[in-house]
Amino acid sequence: MITRCLVYTAPGFDPYENLAVEETLLKSAAEGDCVLYLWQNERTVVIGRNQNPWKECRTALLEEEGGSLARRLSGGGAVFHDRGNLNVSFLVGEKDFDVPRQLAVVERALRGFGVPAAFSGRNDLLADGRKFSGSAYYRTAGRACQHCTLMLDVDAALLARYLSPSQAKLESKGVDSVRSRVVNLREFAPQLTIEALKEALIAAFSQAYGLPAETLRLTQAQREQIAALAARNRSADWLYGARTAFTFSAEDRFPWGGAELSLQVEHGVIRAAKLYTDAMDEQLSSRVEDALDGVPFRLPALETALRASLPASGAEDLLSLLRKGF
Repeated sequence: MITRCLVYTAPGFDPYENLAVEETLLKSAAEGDCVLYLWQNERTVVIGRNQNPWKECRTALLEEEGGSLARRLSGGGAVFHDRGNLNVSFLVGEKDFDVPRQLAVVERALRGFGVPAAFSGRNDLLADGRKFSGSAYYRTAGRACQHCTLMLDVDAALLARYLSPSQAKLESKGVDSVRSRVVNLREFAPQLTIEALKEALIAAFSQAYGLPAETLRLTQAQREQIAALAARNRSADWLYGARTAFTFSAEDRFPWGGAELSLQVEHGVIRAAKLYTDAMDEQLSSRVEDALDGVPFRLPALETALRASLPASGAEDLLSLLRKGF
């Protein structure tokens, strides 16, 4: 049961620090707390926990033009942030994690500005059929996070310039380009500002939970943890990972997301596995990689390993990739 509603607004626009704040606030949330965290990033592409940065983003161009690449802890796909976007995170104990209730906070805030918001698909908020918000999720230590984007006045030209989603993803959504499927809230509420949206979200948060919204203040211990996590978040190892040479690679798109499976095979045995995916399950890649490590590169052995580690549908989808290779 939620007994306290806490609000924290990030003072800066550094994506590595802002993501570190989110992780720290989540890990330190007490039982009964629900934290609303509001934050913005300067010119950043944020990829999902298990995505391949080179396939999702024009990384060199982004860096040349002063932008940042960041990796979050949740699953899902790549998104572009600038100061025209407001990020909203709900941080709460797992037993009180309630996506419809959390999204209702956003919808309530937007209704006050005349925006016809509606939930769609696995993680999107739409207005007149076009996306202005996407959510992603992750869990740790008995706590859960939902974070979503709110595109108020995002530079659509930069969004299309830096993001490079697969054609399969675009075709699966029935659109021709990444720009065609998004819309800024300003098209529905021309006078809307980031500050007004923040105030509306805080008021809607308090109303949805029937509690006053209290301002959260960081402790010294939290600040130290944020600094350490921010250093990890900006490291090359975190952003890009080890660039292992793989000897088998296949990719496809399924109802639950895209999958690119790569295997390093030596003497007929898998020595390294990597699954890049925008699936909402942030643990999927690690489960697949652990399951395949050390397995003989023979279809019966691969089938046994995947079926023991994944739900039936997910195992069959990934096995279809392997069968293509065989």
